[in-house]
Amino acid sequence: MTATATITHPTPAGLLTLAASASGLTRCTFRPAPVSVDGAGEASPAARRWLDLARRELDGYFTGRLREFTVPVDLRRVGTRHRRVLDGLAHVGYGETTTYGRLAAAVGLTDDGPRQVGGAMARNPVLIIVPCHRVLGAGGRLVGYAGGLTVKRRLLDLEGRDQAPQLDLGLAHGVSEYAQ
Repeated sequence: MTATATITHPTPAGLLTLAASASGLTRCTFRPAPVSVDGAGEASPAARRWLDLARRELDGYFTGRLREFTVPVDLRRVGTRHRRVLDGLAHVGYGETTTYGRLAAAVGLTDDGPRQVGGAMARNPVLIIVPCHRVLGAGGRLVGYAGGLTVKRRLLDLEGRDQAPQLDLGLAHGVSEYAQ
């Protein structure tokens, strides 16, 4: 098996460790690489191309020019249960958020579904690209993020800066304060 390529990449949110296999990005995290970061080593040319694409796309994301990542993600090492949750994030687009409970329901998890979602989010090996920062606690509370809550807020603010404001006029509940 060919080794993965690993690099570090500076971003406005902090230094990211990126790793890729021949199949796609395997890691995007704020944690340092577990081994020395000396470039691609014996990694395949495809792995090095995925890292280059990931760097360019992350740069585009942080400047507000990119809303959707195209770099393939290789989640083969993620367990089936957690992968199901991470795959569910594909339906939470740029500038949108969901909650642990809504995501659990969307992927068919019952009983302790929100807790299972939290476990999957905590083990997401490809932060930002697999957008677990878009998952909030009940009532829209800012909770849990491997990069820290300050970074999570920063990512949400970045994605929300060019979004039209969402006004709650009470119409969703059939009652407007102006009708009272």
